[in-house]
Amino acid sequence: MKNKIIVAPLNWGLGHATRCVPIIKSLLENNFTPVIASDGNSLQFLQEEFPHLETVKLPSYDISYSKNLKLKLILNFPRILKSIQQEQKIINRFIDKNTDVAGLISDNRFGVRSNIVPSVYITHQTTVLSGITSFFSSKIHQNIINKFDECWIPDNENSEFSGKLSTSKSVSNQKFIGVLSRFKKKELEKKVDVLIILSGPEPNRTFLEKKLVSEFKNDKRSIVFVLGNVEGNQKKWTNNKCVFYNYLLSEELHNLINSSKILVCRSGYSSIMDLAVLEKKVFFIPTENQPEQEYLANYLQEKIVAPFCKIDEFRKERLLELENYKGLKTKETTLNASLFSLFHSKRKL
Repeated sequence: MKNKIIVAPLNWGLGHATRCVPIIKSLLENNFTPVIASDGNSLQFLQEEFPHLETVKLPSYDISYSKNLKLKLILNFPRILKSIQQEQKIINRFIDKNTDVAGLISDNRFGVRSNIVPSVYITHQTTVLSGITSFFSSKIHQNIINKFDECWIPDNENSEFSGKLSTSKSVSNQKFIGVLSRFKKKELEKKVDVLIILSGPEPNRTFLEKKLVSEFKNDKRSIVFVLGNVEGNQKKWTNNKCVFYNYLLSEELHNLINSSKILVCRSGYSSIMDLAVLEKKVFFIPTENQPEQEYLANYLQEKIVAPFCKIDEFRKERLLELENYKGLKTKETTLNASLFSLFHSKRKL
């Protein structure tokens, strides 16, 4: 039976990996055998979540943030292109050696595509915001997306949370699949006053950590930090009256968020989806020089859903602004078995 599905999230923070968790679980429920393919923290995180699943290590795109991200991407394009070509070779070799592979699911990995088995691309950005170059970056991304058999957009039909990022008419194979989250809402006692979840590539993650640790040290409230540092062992410690975790797996983080009154985190799309399902109030600090996060923070503030500010403008007193916002909220999505019907087709010749 051809039932192996390669699931390959981009290693850019943990957002791409975390939103693949419900897809992997749904594949298992529908008698498919997921194979995890990624690199770095994303691969390690999914290995921790699904220790029984087969994994494939892919080359790293090795992209880090800088004040001029566009220039850095242009300068590093030959190296990134080489990584994409290498990952395509690795995927093709795996398909050749494993005749039971029925399809591919790529979350923003351009090289995880095949002419032999059906290939799906996951993105909420059919329009890519990059300042004055938005038209060109969007066209490039749309051309890549249209090479796949289907493009799955993790949002509701009205682009409720992604806004104009997912409203392109130039993508011919798009399918809205609902809000993707690994979490479910639970009614738990609210023991944590402020939960701070850090994520994203370095060095920006560390910059935000230092800023918020300084801001909340010796606070009289219950303050908990989840640092987003995926390491060999989970750790917990207390410093300046704040509780710290280096990282948490899904179930532990799930319970911690449900037990928290308010949150502070980046305005990454996966975080937005998770917190919407859990119906939480959150203060966003978008990553500087990342137009997607800056747009999403603005978009949700204009809808009176959540406030935001830049990292250097944040003070803990600003959390009082949350009283004027309605918070994130959506219905939990159950992935329908029909979503995977594409993978029941025969291999292409």
